[in-house]
Amino acid sequence: MTSSIKTKAGFVAIVGAPNAGKSTLLNQLLGEKLSIVTRKAQTTRIRVLGLITEGDTQIGLIDTPGLFQPKSKLERAMVRAAWDSLEGADLVLLIVDAAARQPDAKVEAIMQELAQRKQKATLVLNKVDKIRVEKLLPLTEQLSATGMFDEIFMISALTGDGVEKLKAKLLGAMPAGAWHYPEDQLTDVSERLLAAEVTREQLLEQLHDELPYEAAVLPEAWEERKDGSVMIRQTIVVMKVGHRAMVLGKNGARIKEIGSAARAELTAQFGRTVHLFLDVKVDERWQEMGEYYRVFGIETK
Repeated sequence: MTSSIKTKAGFVAIVGAPNAGKSTLLNQLLGEKLSIVTRKAQTTRIRVLGLITEGDTQIGLIDTPGLFQPKSKLERAMVRAAWDSLEGADLVLLIVDAAARQPDAKVEAIMQELAQRKQKATLVLNKVDKIRVEKLLPLTEQLSATGMFDEIFMISALTGDGVEKLKAKLLGAMPAGAWHYPEDQLTDVSERLLAAEVTREQLLEQLHDELPYEAAVLPEAWEERKDGSVMIRQTIVVMKVGHRAMVLGKNGARIKEIGSAARAELTAQFGRTVHLFLDVKVDERWQEMGEYYRVFGIETK
């Protein structure tokens, strides 16, 4: 890239209620999986930055934890991190589950906060593949009447419908400026933390109904081996002895399944052999302890 080439760069914050489809949209815009996605609400805990570099433009897409009324210290930290992501954003996308047909209390609370911050946003109605277009009109008219949105897009983050049009809007909206990251960089999240998130995704998927949300996966060790493979050690932290038994399964069968699925995905993601070793420990107070938050890149106050 020569100095004569005029470049554009900026950041887009993706916000919304839990399960609105923020992480699915990020992955669809990037064209590959970066944020984990599960059926469980509040899956995203960390701020995930995904980078799109096309032509003369670079976009930093910020996937944030779902916005809701927090109760625990962890939830308060997650919600604060989501709102903090708006500070340096050039554009804010509010993702709304269109299948709901009308704004629920969570969406209304987010809109009230955006209004108090005098924050304009682009509205993205997601999951339109689950509802007929004519039934979207009342919701679209209701949200448009607030005057908060500069534009409204109807998409399916899952199928990709409408996403290219949204992407074109984002590329065109970035201000002139130098790129913040190398052209071939996908994210600023470390491989250690991405690997821990992949394991947590499998944990949530395989124990969706049994295991409560209050579980964490901590990166413990990362060893590069001479043959090009990598050895990864992680600890799954749960809050009760009974939860540990669920994760382990009978004769350790469940944790073997979790480890096997996570190992396969990590091997494909990193393009090399991964040796994954998992441990499980009980710490009923982990959500109140700052050292855990720092691992996730979340600040506590």
